Amino acid sequence: MPLSSQGSVMRLADSVLQTWLAEDAPFGDLTTTSLAIGSVAGRMRFAARSAMVLALGAEAARLLELAGAKVEVIAGDGSHLAAGDDILLAKGDAGALLLGWKVAQTLLEMASGIASAAAALVAAAHAVNPNITVACTRKSFPGTRAVAVKAILAGGAVPHRLGLSETVLVFAEHLAFTGHRPLSGVIAELKRRCPEKKVVMEVADLQAALKAAEAGADVLQLEKFSPEQVAETAHALSDWGGTLAAAGGVNAGNAAAYARAGAGVLVTSSPYWAAPKDVAVTISA
Repeated sequence: MPLSSQGSVMRLADSVLQTWLAEDAPFGDLTTTSLAIGSVAGRMRFAARSAMVLALGAEAARLLELAGAKVEVIAGDGSHLAAGDDILLAKGDAGALLLGWKVAQTLLEMASGIASAAAALVAAAHAVNPNITVACTRKSFPGTRAVAVKAILAGGAVPHRLGLSETVLVFAEHLAFTGHRPLSGVIAELKRRCPEKKVVMEVADLQAALKAAEAGADVLQLEKFSPEQVAETAHALSDWGGTLAAAGGVNAGNAAAYARAGAGVLVTSSPYWAAPKDVAVTISA
């Protein structure tokens, strides 16, 4: 899903947005055409129905522009909105407004749900450790990664890894194919081949964490460790100098506990499963 640049702001490319509009109205809007109201002038208002963190506002506005409307953007991505706060205003003929309406509304609702969940998790973690990083995984629904990444960024989180091509993360499943080579040799080879990358290794228990740290891993991804187990690992590796990343089951309800336990990074997919936020749309002639 490509991104395009508009000034210093990155947004989804028009080709993607046009595909979404075509998906919703592949042969035009039958109801609007049949009522012969397409040329009637109108206006449309998008507003938050409840508190939310806004995401993908630029894309929603551009969808409406591509449909033929003129749009005034009121709130930007990352804005913390209260119930009733305006998001955008659009003017145009009924054909344009009704064509872009639901696609733009649905995008805002789903992306803002993700952004709001990410913001809640970040706030919970930062209340304990302002320097902790909340990193969201690549486990968004296939085909929606650009939307998911923009949404978590709006909520104050960062991508854990954008894909397999840009980070080195070793799982036990990788080691199943490395034969009898010692772990220190495997990590040394990764550092030789990828000198600009940190080597991250997922571990399932304290002993595996100690072994990976000794072998030269830069970051330990503590998979499904409880906060107590993270604290035990942090204590055991207090002189190590690497980074502990808590992963698996991390959410807004336990983020503070993981931050308190000594994790430097919280790895999570939970914002992607957040309920959509409700965006109210008012249309009038």
